[in-house]
Amino acid sequence: MPVSSRKKQSLLTRAQAARLFSTLRGKQPVPQVELHHRTALQLLIATILSAQCTDQRVNQVTPALSRRYRTARDYAIADTAELERLIKSTGFFRSKARNIIGCCRALLDRFAGEVPDTMEALVTLPGVGRKTANVVLGNHFRKPAVVVDTHVKRVSQRLGLTASENPDRIEADLQRLLPPDEWTVGSQRILLHGRYVCLARKPKCGECGIYDHCRWKGKLPR
Repeated sequence: MPVSSRKKQSLLTRAQAARLFSTLRGKQPVPQVELHHRTALQLLIATILSAQCTDQRVNQVTPALSRRYRTARDYAIADTAELERLIKSTGFFRSKARNIIGCCRALLDRFAGEVPDTMEALVTLPGVGRKTANVVLGNHFRKPAVVVDTHVKRVSQRLGLTASENPDRIEADLQRLLPPDEWTVGSQRILLHGRYVCLARKPKCGECGIYDHCRWKGKLPR
C-alpha cells in the first residue's frame, strides 16, 4: 500500500485494538514460533539464519548444525568453509557464517558461553538486532517481547495498528496497544496471520478471521 494512502488511514484506538486482538486470539489460541529449537543457543542461531529465508528451510538445516555444533565454543572455533556449506541453502551464507562465528566468540568472551537474557546484552552480539533479540527473549526466556518482521510490519500497517515504516517505532506502537503479557503472543499472532493469510501480494481476504476489523483500503471484497 502506498505511503500516502496509509497515512490517510485512521489508526485504531486501544479499545478497537483490544477487540481485534481478542478476535485474533480466538483464531490462534496458542501461537508458537515455528523455528525448531530446544535451547536458547539453537533458537539464536536459527533466528540469525532466518533472515531472508523461510522458517521451513531453516528447520531443514538446523538438525545437522545441532549435531555438529553443540555449544557456543563449537561455533566459535568452527571451520568457516564447513559452516558455510552446512547453511548455504539459507542464503547469504557467507555473512551468516561470519555473524554466527562472531556471535559465539562474543558469547564466550563476555557471557561465559551462555546466551544472555536481556535486550541490552543481546544486541551487542554480531548479527543480532532487536528482532532477533526479541525472538529469543519472548520464545525462550518467556520475557515480554514484540517481534517485528516483514509480516508484522505489513499486517500492522494494514490493520491500522501503526503508520510507521520503522521497525523500532512499530514495536513501540504495538507495545502501547498490548498489555506486556500479550506482547510475545500478540506479535506472534500478527506474524502468523501475515505469513498464512494476509499475504503481501495476494492476501486471502476470504479466509481472514479478522476481516471485519480490517480498515485496509486494499482489502478484497468477500
